[in-house]
Amino acid sequence: MLQGPLAFDLPDSGATETLGKAVAKSLPGADLGAVVHLRGELGSGKTTCARALLHALGVTAIVRSPTYTLVDTYSAPGLTCVHVDLYRVQTTTEVEELGLRDMTGPGYLMLVEWPEKGGLAVPPADLVLQLVYKGDSRAAALGGATATGRGWLTKLAIDTSLAPYVSNIT
Repeated sequence: MLQGPLAFDLPDSGATETLGKAVAKSLPGADLGAVVHLRGELGSGKTTCARALLHALGVTAIVRSPTYTLVDTYSAPGLTCVHVDLYRVQTTTEVEELGLRDMTGPGYLMLVEWPEKGGLAVPPADLVLQLVYKGDSRAAALGGATATGRGWLTKLAIDTSLAPYVSNIT
């Protein structure tokens, strides 16, 4: 159940990158670990947001969509970042074989694109980020699914870098 949604209008990819950076800046702490579900249609900005988030955390590697590799792992200071893309999976058994639950917990941040394709084999989200088309631009809604996620939203709500894009705060 999502609680405390934040909504943003994202007129261009720069705004989506700003959102990704803000999500990184407000990360609850590496000692907790966290899982983010990135939802949205093809081309809605999931990978753009994930790339900006990972670079803001200090990942220096090139970040691509893991559509074909399914799972890419990156090192950031004090944190192992796992970027997952389940678009091409056909069954939850395929997802279970990826061993995603072994890559969660303290010291891990997992970003999961297309989590709905993995069913119960996908670790539950702390934060859900939904990206949608809105005319020629995009919009994003974020919701906290756990206490960690709700705390994350509280920090995001006061991030002044997002002020130009806020469409609501409830």
